[in-house]
Order: sequence, then C-alpha cells, then structure tokens
Amino acid sequence: MRLCNELPPMDFLRSEKMSFVQLIIPVESAHRAITYLGELGLVQFRDLNDDKSPFQRTFVNQVKRCGEMSRKLRYFSDQINKANLAILARPTLQPDVHLEELEVQLGEHEAELLEMNANSEKLQQTYNELLEFKLVLQKAGGFLVSAQNHAASSERELDENVYTAEDDEGNLSLLEQPELLLKKIQPELSKKAGLRFISGIICKANALRFERMLFRATRGNMFFHHAPAGEHVMDPISREMVEKTVFVVFFSGEQAKTKIVKICDSFGANCYPVPEDMNKQKQITREVLSRLSELETTLNAGIHHRNKALSSIGCQLWRWTMMVKKEKAVYDTLNKLNFDVTKKCLVGEGWCPAFAKPQIKDALQRATIDSNSQLGIIFHVMDATESPPTYFRTNRFTHAFQEIVDAYGVARYLEANPSVYSVITFPFLFAVMFGDWGHGICLLFAALFLILRERKLESQKLGSFLEMAFGGRYVILLMALFSIYCGLIYNEFFSVPYHIFGSSAYKCRDPSCSDAHTAGLIKYREPYKFGVDPSWRGSRSELPFLNSLKMKMSILFGVSQMNLGIMLSYFDAKFHGNSLDIRYQFVPQMIFLNSLFGYLALLIVVKWCTGSKADLYHVMIYMFLSPLENLGDNQLFWGQKTLQILLLLMAIVAVPWMLFPKPFILRKLHMERFQGRTYGILRTSDAELDVELDSAQEHHNDFNFSEVFVHQMIHSIEFVLGAVSNTASYLRLWALSLAHSELSTVFYEKILLLAWGYKSIIIRLVGLAVFAFATAFILLMMETLSAFLHALRLHWVEFMNKFYHGDGYKFKPFSFTSLANEEE
Repeated sequence: MRLCNELPPMDFLRSEKMSFVQLIIPVESAHRAITYLGELGLVQFRDLNDDKSPFQRTFVNQVKRCGEMSRKLRYFSDQINKANLAILARPTLQPDVHLEELEVQLGEHEAELLEMNANSEKLQQTYNELLEFKLVLQKAGGFLVSAQNHAASSERELDENVYTAEDDEGNLSLLEQPELLLKKIQPELSKKAGLRFISGIICKANALRFERMLFRATRGNMFFHHAPAGEHVMDPISREMVEKTVFVVFFSGEQAKTKIVKICDSFGANCYPVPEDMNKQKQITREVLSRLSELETTLNAGIHHRNKALSSIGCQLWRWTMMVKKEKAVYDTLNKLNFDVTKKCLVGEGWCPAFAKPQIKDALQRATIDSNSQLGIIFHVMDATESPPTYFRTNRFTHAFQEIVDAYGVARYLEANPSVYSVITFPFLFAVMFGDWGHGICLLFAALFLILRERKLESQKLGSFLEMAFGGRYVILLMALFSIYCGLIYNEFFSVPYHIFGSSAYKCRDPSCSDAHTAGLIKYREPYKFGVDPSWRGSRSELPFLNSLKMKMSILFGVSQMNLGIMLSYFDAKFHGNSLDIRYQFVPQMIFLNSLFGYLALLIVVKWCTGSKADLYHVMIYMFLSPLENLGDNQLFWGQKTLQILLLLMAIVAVPWMLFPKPFILRKLHMERFQGRTYGILRTSDAELDVELDSAQEHHNDFNFSEVFVHQMIHSIEFVLGAVSNTASYLRLWALSLAHSELSTVFYEKILLLAWGYKSIIIRLVGLAVFAFATAFILLMMETLSAFLHALRLHWVEFMNKFYHGDGYKFKPFSFTSLANEEE
C-alpha cells in the first residue's frame, strides 16, 4: 500500500481540471468579447435565461435577421447546385464587410435572382408551348392530309376552318397565345353539328388512359389517332424532360366537344388548333420555328447572365455563410447572458479549463481595447455546486479511441480515462481474434491509404461507411500492425505457415513423411524461435494444440485486463479520497478475482513452464466440490492443496466483505454528521445559516439506508457473477481466432488449391478471382467487423465495468471551429 501511495497522481489519464467562472461584460464590448471567446473556443456558457422563450430574449431581433440571411444563403446554394456550378470552399481574400452591408447585398442578390428566375420561367413556358405547337403541327397535319381522301369529311372541315385575309394578318400575334389561336381558327365549330376534330399533345404515360376515358365519355362516338411526338418536352411541374404523344380526336356534336375539352383539362393535355389547309400549316410552322429560334437565343442569354451572377455569388458564398453562422452563434450566446440591474452590463457564467484562464483573460482584455470601452471586463472564478463537464484534450491519433469510449458513456469529472489504455488493448485484442499477417498487411495498406490522403479526404464529402473508416484510420493502422504481430505468432499468411524464423523443431518418423498425419512427428532440435512451429500445420495434433494454446492465452489476457480495471478503481478511489471504496470494494474484489481466476492463470503458466500433463478442468472443479481430496497426478507444485484451501476460504470471505461493511459504515457516518458530532464552518449571517440548515435537512432526508444496502448488494452480486461470466466471455478471443483461421483455410484449400489442380488457365483465373473475392469481402470486411465488435464488447463490459461510471457530460465550448466543421 505504501508503494501505491508513492505512485504519480495520473494527471495525464484524467480529464482537465475545470473552473466555474463569471463574466461581467459592459454592453459596448459584449459582442466583441463573445466573438473573441468563440475564436478561442474554451468557454462553455450556461443558459441563465432558461425560464424565457426564444422570443422573450434580448437579442431576438438580431437572431431573426441572421436567420433570414441564412435562408437567403441556402437559396443561393440551391440555385448554384441546380445550375451545376461549383462553390469555392476557400474563396480568395476579399475586403471584410459588415453585417449590415452583407444584409443589403444579400437582399439585392435575392431580388435579382428572383426576377431572373421569373422571367426565365415565363420564357421557358412560352418556349415549351411553341415547341408543343410545332410538334402538333408536324404530326397532326399529317393526320389531316391523309384524311382528305374522304371527300365528305374533308369538305365539311374545310368549310368550317376557312381562313380570311384578316385572320392571316393576326396569326403572328396569336402565336404567343395558342389558346386564342384556337378560338380564331375554329370560331364556328360550336354552331355546327358536323364532323369536327381537336388536336393536342399529352404525356405518353397517360395516353392509354386518356383514350379509354374519351371512348367511355363519348360512348364510342369518336375516332382517336395518335403518334409519338419524336422529341422530349419539359414538364412544367416536375421540370424534367418527358416523352409526349400527339393526338387528334374526331367527333361530332357540341356535347361531345364539351366532354372532350374537360377530359383534356383533367389529364393535363394541351390542345392546339391545326388548320386543314396545307398552306396555312406551312405558314404557321414557319412562324413558330422563327419564334422558337428567337426564344432559344433569349433563353441562352438569360441562362448565361444568371450563371455569371451565381458564379460571383458562389465565390463568396462560403465566407458569407461562415460570417452569418458566427454572428448568429454570437447572438445566441449573448441571449444566454443576463442583464444586471442597471442594464449596462451583461453577466455570464460558464465552465473553462483551468489552463485556459490566462488565454481567456487576454482575449477579454483585447476585446475591451478594441471596443474602446472605458470599463474593463470582470473575470473571476466562483464555487459551483454542480459537477463540472468532462474535457479530454485529444489529437488526430487519440480522437477515435476517445470516441469509442464516449460511445459507452462520457467519463465523470476527473475519472480515470479508459481510452489511454484502449489505444493498445483494443487493437491488440482485435488482433488476437484476427491474427493473420497476410490479412494484416491488407489492412495496413488500407490504413496507409487513408492516412496518406488525409488532407484530400478531409475536404471531401464521404459516404457513411468510408467516413467511419476515415475517422478510425489510426485505429485501423494499429489493428493492422498488431494483426501482423499476432499472425507471425500464429504463423499464418492467408492460413499458410512459413519457415520465417528458421527450421522446424520436428521431423517425420520416416524419410518419406507418409505417416506425418497419422503417426505424427518427433522433436529433434530446439523449439522454433518465434511463434507456432510450421510443422504443426496439417498434423493430427494441430487442432488440439492450437485450441489449448489459444484458450489458455485468452484466459490470461482476460484475467490481466480485469485486474487492470480493478486497479484503476483503486486509483480513482485514492484520487477522490474515498477510503471506504479502497477497503471494502477494491481489496475484496482483488482477493475474490485472483483467488479463483488469478489462481487459474497461475496454473496455466506453471503447466506451460513444467510441461505437466495435469488436467486443469479437474483441478478447478474439485477445488470447489472436494477441496480436501488429494490431487494425485494433477498436482503441479508442492503445497498446492493447502494453497487451494486458503484461496477458497479467502474467496468466500471476500463476498460478505464486499456486501456488509460499507452500507453500515455509511449509515454510521451519516448519523454522526447530523447528530452534532461534527462541526461545520461558522457563517457570518443568519441567511447563510438558514441556507446551510435547509441543505443539511435535505441531505438528511435524501439518505436511505435500505437503498444504499440494496445498491451494494446488487453491486456485490454483479461482481461475483460477473467474475465468472466475464472470464468465460474472454474465450471469444479463442473462438473467433479459431473461426478466422479455419475459414481462411477452407478458402485456401477448397477454392484456390482446388482450382490450381486443373491445367486450364481459365479455371485457375476463376478460382483466383473467387478466392480474392471471398478474402476481401468475407475475411477482410465481415471478419474485421466481427472482431471489432467483439473487442468493443470486451472493453465496454468486461473491462470498463470494473471502474468506469460513464455518467458525466461532455465539455461543449462555444467555438467557431465547430461551426466550420459542421459546414464541411
């Protein structure tokens, strides 16, 4: 215990010390002070206006202005994306603009874009109508020409659609309004009862339903003729190019015409008049083509002008967006501050790391000078009743490991940080399950690719899977390195062993090695220098040997990591001055775990060192069932029986040691505290004394002995049962390592070697392709994910539950850097 007291305080392994501070800021320097603190990014402000709605806060109008500017910027971004133009992520340097000037510029740009879009939409609509009219003239004109062979029908239609000289002169102006042209060409159709026709265009998808509806509405008294338009036309609603069909409906009677017109309107079909006279058709077609050419030129010029305006906006869009985001964040933070009674100062409270106080003071002093304020900003540290937030300083390498731990739960303030140990233990346990140095090299290449292209990938928008892999690139790097190391120990390269570290220590019993798989091998020299001897591969003892090795190794790793977790609980209790947890939690837990499973780990090591054939299953089982029975051939060392009885008694004593003393001692301390046996600090006023008495009464009422005892009982039972289940859970290291090795062997022998047994080059290539596919997608993706999840479970459940509470909350400072990261 004296040695433990002399150990360093583990400052690096704990969160940063936090200070609760108060800021009293003059109104004239408030905006600049908050801006400088946002650039520093080391202060987390408390909301002192929780009781107010967002519309009741002081700077609500400024927030609304920033919100309106953000809407305009989003509108610009949508327009730029629709135009397929690029937005510069880091624009060229431009002179700074004030928020008021930016607001005016954004309003002007929005009005200009809205006007250009409205004009463009009108021109596009006219262009689409004329394009449809052209298609109807081309297709429907052919229908009518073919119909002229029927004399009676043709003469009746010619009589009803004869053009006058006055009609010819007004055609050009009527082209811009096809519905008026329809009335001009067919003025007398409603007065006659002869054969008539209506021509138009409709979406191809609706043509069949349109024809059926016409047939039912007219009871078959119509003739429907249609043909593909031949060109795609823009749909006015979806703004997409769609395929359309030109149709001509021949009918008789005014009632049928009314029904057909209504059906055309309901199906979105556009009707256009087509004269039956060929000369009239050609004249109108020429006029339509001329008008289309003019509109196309006008549209292209408008698009060019609009793209030029959007390009000028896109060059500064990122800078404007960040400026508006920062301003909105500043005013949102100012809304968390309170006005003092004089309405001349803003009062704010928050948390900051202790090391950052000099930097914060410098920033506040600069804000005072730059704002020409005659009053300085007051910054002082206060006492806080609530628990401080947790803040760990991380870098690119440790950030991913910290995120893995935070996914389980954020550490308490000044609680031991598991991520420091997880940097090594997490990739190592992964490698124990994934050990194959061939697969490890593949992972290493993937990790190096992500690391070497780090800057380029950071600026790109990645998919969900690739973004997750990029965020954990250094985790993958360590997993790859440890996989290569464990693969060299297992002596597996895509499941194939190699004589890397010298010759094998075994040889066949006969020179031909015909009985190597049946009669076995004999040892003739010193053991293999590093890792598993390659001669074990394929021998009859391979599976029993590797199973025994990996299973015992898993137990050793598990007991070691669980002991590390309990040791960290000691350092936590020592750091916080909690001697009860050391005496009545740490000590009995160490005794219980090591009396049983620490002893099992000792037996494994002794058996490996002595080469004994003792059955460890029998030793552990009968240690509980008949501890007084002689061990016989299972005795590994002198005094083993006595040691087992002693360890068993210690384990039994450790259970009530964990359960009973702590609740009763807490109850005793509580009763002494509130029965006047201890003295508090003298107060200077009656008000403070009343507050202290109320607080003491509240704490007295909060203490419930039954709840404390039940909680301790649950914790003790959980640890006792968890010691067994957690040790068994570490056997997943053995199971997944065996599964990975056997699966790799199956792919190698049953796919690659089987294909290589054929002389056909095609079969060999197919076998190689299948082997590469199975290795990449099953072993390098699915198995990697499986081993990752199991290593995650071993850290979250088996390791961290020994000491880690994980019920804290993160330090989230007001920072402009986070706004830039969100934008990217």
